[in-house]
Amino acid sequence: MKPNRMLEEPLDPYLPHNGNRGYRVSRYELELTYKVFSNRLAGKAVITAVTTESRSKFSFDLAQNLQVSKVSVNGARGTKYAHLNNKLIITPSTKIPAGGALSVTIAYSGNPEPIKSLWGEVGWEELDEGTLVASQPNGAASWFPCDDHPISKASYRISITTDSPFYALANGKLIRKQTRASQTTWVYEQTEPMATYLATIQIGQYEHRQVSAGPVPVFAVHPPRLRAAFDVDFGRQPQMLEVFEKLFGPYPFADYTAVVTDDELEIPIEAQGLSIFGANHCTGRRGSERLVAHELAHQWFGNSLTLGQWCDIWLHEGFACYAEWIWSENSGGPSSNQLATNAYQGLGRKSQDLIVANPGPALMFDDRIYKRGALTLHALRGVLGDEKFFELIRQWTTKHRHSTVSTEQFTDLASRFTDTPLRPLWDAWLNQRPLPRL
Repeated sequence: MKPNRMLEEPLDPYLPHNGNRGYRVSRYELELTYKVFSNRLAGKAVITAVTTESRSKFSFDLAQNLQVSKVSVNGARGTKYAHLNNKLIITPSTKIPAGGALSVTIAYSGNPEPIKSLWGEVGWEELDEGTLVASQPNGAASWFPCDDHPISKASYRISITTDSPFYALANGKLIRKQTRASQTTWVYEQTEPMATYLATIQIGQYEHRQVSAGPVPVFAVHPPRLRAAFDVDFGRQPQMLEVFEKLFGPYPFADYTAVVTDDELEIPIEAQGLSIFGANHCTGRRGSERLVAHELAHQWFGNSLTLGQWCDIWLHEGFACYAEWIWSENSGGPSSNQLATNAYQGLGRKSQDLIVANPGPALMFDDRIYKRGALTLHALRGVLGDEKFFELIRQWTTKHRHSTVSTEQFTDLASRFTDTPLRPLWDAWLNQRPLPRL
């Protein structure tokens, strides 16, 4: 009996049921209609891919509560499919050779809801008036069929039709807006490659405005009542961009948008080209500015440079946490040294049972990953000195712009900036549980 090709080794042991083999997606075109008050989503997804091997079946990730009504492959009608265990398994009428074009059209509908995961509920979330999408790490399938793994980066066109009083935002540039009767259609084009978990839809009673016309345009999307508070709490984003571009290299996208929802959020969330904050982060007292810097830094570390395996999450969170410290010392706040000392003392009071370079899925978003990842970079900066350290960071973001990265790639690049062996540093900070001396 032949083994089931759908039951292969997982692409990533942290998310063993996510991602698919046999093809590589280059583009998603999503045509969505959403009724806010009934939380009803109807969608058509056109997925363009190239096959990497010849196989009789292909699968996509799609939440089981969304019902599929029609599937076609390369224009052929009557394509067979089965939707089981959050996998849409498609059988083309003719076998497609390796390197062949794969264009899949999927019509589906349902009441979207978050996917329950080890890290809580992720994906499409219904708000009091609107919706929020935060898909890290495996929530994209809650609202569209996809190859839901970060190595699968593609361009997107997202069309969202919703009730006219609401503002609808997605990744990329707004290329068309059209109102008919009581509904408005918003069409966004995301040209730079994007991981599925970074795709987002935000719908609410929002105003949209440009708050900075600098080299990187900065936009605000928020409830009108939060306008004055937003201008205080997010007012220094243009200066953050200036500091980060100088130290990290050019901003990797066309513009940047900060979204504030009318609801409270426990933590902010990054998406490609934008970040989402709760109303509790917008109080007019600038109390969440480190988080504003953190989410902006993710545009370089996480969105442009995206991990290939979730065990390397420190490449996102350690870098973004260190960006908080860099912003602090460049804006009149405590120095990186002071903040590193504080973080080190805090870690010393916590359990020493975590390996940064492979924390395991349960600890993937543990705060110790953030702080110890940042301390790893601070230790490296101490070895290299400021000039070489920031030149390394700029080379890192330039060389791997809009691509997939690994810890090994970073450590290999860093070794070119010093004659001092760095292996003891990596072993102590990334590969061993005990907290090394700072």
